Amino acid sequence: MAIAIRRAKEEDAEAIGRILFEVHAVHHAIRPDLFLEGKRKYDEAEVKALINRTPVLVAEDGGEVIGYAVCYLQETKGDSMAAHKTLYLDDLCVDEKSRKQGVGRRLFAAVEALARELQCYDLTLNVWEGNDAARAFYDNLGMKPLKTYLEKVL
Repeated sequence: MAIAIRRAKEEDAEAIGRILFEVHAVHHAIRPDLFLEGKRKYDEAEVKALINRTPVLVAEDGGEVIGYAVCYLQETKGDSMAAHKTLYLDDLCVDEKSRKQGVGRRLFAAVEALARELQCYDLTLNVWEGNDAARAFYDNLGMKPLKTYLEKVL
């Protein structure tokens, strides 16, 4: 496996979309009340728009996209908090057949390098409660809890 990490191009949107179905299925299994079966977070046009406006990285093996990461640069300014930049990792997913081979770690390392390049103070993300595999993955990469987001279903 010869993994290359690079910035996504519009022509990667279809492959990213395929992987989006996989991550959505994981979330559907955890929260079927919120994540509808057989759907995905973004359609192909939305993926293309993301690629053109925010950092999107892909992992490829032999020219085939096998993983992606979508990031957002956030800037905090104001009187009550220190001004700083954060790179928010909105999605990181590796297709099912390529998991447990270091692809996710490579993608995360590239995201972290991008955050450093952009002179960010921190890198943040969220993990849905019940997604124990993702939580363990990020814990092993040094991520620590920042805040707790609570819910009460009515």
